Amino acid sequence: MFRSRKPAETDISVTVNLDGTGIYDNATGVGFFDHMLDQLSRHALIDMTVRCTGDLHIDDHHSVEDTGIALGQAIAQAMGDKRGIRRYGECHLPMDDAQVRAALDLSGRPYLVWNVAFPTGKIGSFDTELVREFFQALATHGGITLHIDQLHGFNSHHIAEAAFKAVARALRDALEVDPRKADAIPSTKGAL
Repeated sequence: MFRSRKPAETDISVTVNLDGTGIYDNATGVGFFDHMLDQLSRHALIDMTVRCTGDLHIDDHHSVEDTGIALGQAIAQAMGDKRGIRRYGECHLPMDDAQVRAALDLSGRPYLVWNVAFPTGKIGSFDTELVREFFQALATHGGITLHIDQLHGFNSHHIAEAAFKAVARALRDALEVDPRKADAIPSTKGAL
């Protein structure tokens, strides 16, 4: 599924294949963020290509947030009517000193619960507050109820990477086809 976004601050294109194997090619101009998008793709088993040209002379904010918007929209569009998916996913992910729990519902009702505290304001030159901005945009535009909770951690890089990987694994589980209900929409309402 392909999505593009071109507000005044950025020019973004996103291609996703939800039935992929985790092949990625991400280039946003923000090195640490590209590393996190690579983790998201690899551990969710979503093939992903992201291209972003943004106003990095100002800062990374617009590039990160707008990528989250476009990626959320691409995932929502690729899910279609969500027939056959498990819908829910969760993961407790350890990474060295950090442990992050992610739980999500592909409900179409966007909501973010964020209980993560970074001990530093930067990871290299990357503002740690942008991790939340990305997940807020992803949840809002993907129609995802997303809870991310930091259980442990003192290294900001490990905490951020554990968050991306935990969300990826939860997303992978939620997108899996339920073999017992492969032809059904996972809701008593008949629609999500």
